[in-house]
Amino acid sequence: MSEFDEQLREIIPRLRRFAVSLTRNSSSADDLVQASLERALSSWGDKRAEGDLRAWLFAILYRQFLDAHRRSRRYARMLEFFTGRDDVEPSVERTVIAQSTLQAFDRLPTEQRALLMMVSVEGLSYKEVAEILGAPIGTVMSRLSRARQALRQLSDGEISSPSLRILK
Repeated sequence: MSEFDEQLREIIPRLRRFAVSLTRNSSSADDLVQASLERALSSWGDKRAEGDLRAWLFAILYRQFLDAHRRSRRYARMLEFFTGRDDVEPSVERTVIAQSTLQAFDRLPTEQRALLMMVSVEGLSYKEVAEILGAPIGTVMSRLSRARQALRQLSDGEISSPSLRILK
């Protein structure tokens, strides 16, 4: 098995998890991953040799999602991707906190969910995310900070919708 095949086998589940978080639907996520891999393979010659394969594939997937979203302008429900079971039954308090956080995550805008998924779940560096989004690292860091703050506020029940500032 080639090194490329091994890397691809490791990346595909991560791509799928990311796609599920974006599309909120398992079958749509599978379609998005397949379309992204098809695009990647067809444009393999355009890939920079020194570039990171993982970041390149995430960039393709994210752009494919944005393109599809612009065309369709509709969202599907997000598949619950935190449904893993532990041997130990979690406390009621932990379950309520986890459900609250997932509901808050679900209410975040797509861009904030994508940032949180790329950095916090997938472990991409700020530099890799900046390349994916085509934005400066500082912009990624400030957007991520705002996304984390919004998630904290929503999960703590501090705000139910973004507040508007009244200017005099």
